[in-house]
Amino acid sequence: MSPRLTRTERIARLNDQLRARVGLPVFLGESELVLGMIMMTRGIMALEPEQIIDAWSKVRRFDDFSSDNDPYGEHDFGSFEIDGAGRLFWKIDYYGDRTCNSGSEDPADPDRSYRVLTIMRAEEY
Repeated sequence: MSPRLTRTERIARLNDQLRARVGLPVFLGESELVLGMIMMTRGIMALEPEQIIDAWSKVRRFDDFSSDNDPYGEHDFGSFEIDGAGRLFWKIDYYGDRTCNSGSEDPADPDRSYRVLTIMRAEEY
């Protein structure tokens, strides 16, 4: 029997599942789907298509979490470099539902949270 995940581990797992589908079509069963949306700022949309695809890939594959960039262990923020575009950030915010009118009361519960992953240039943060 595997040990139960902590609240933080559940949040990190849900965030990782959302990031895993950045820039890809979704072919998952509904039970595997983390509710959320992926947003790109105007600065990202102004990049060359190849740079945007590279950014999507780096968000999906990001695993350089440390106590400096992930102090709570939720895997909700990352940064990386793109050739010709400089430093980019991604972050995940938690809302109560898809209206995004209020924060989630429990981001560890996929039925009570809706995630918004935003990819942006560092200067847009």
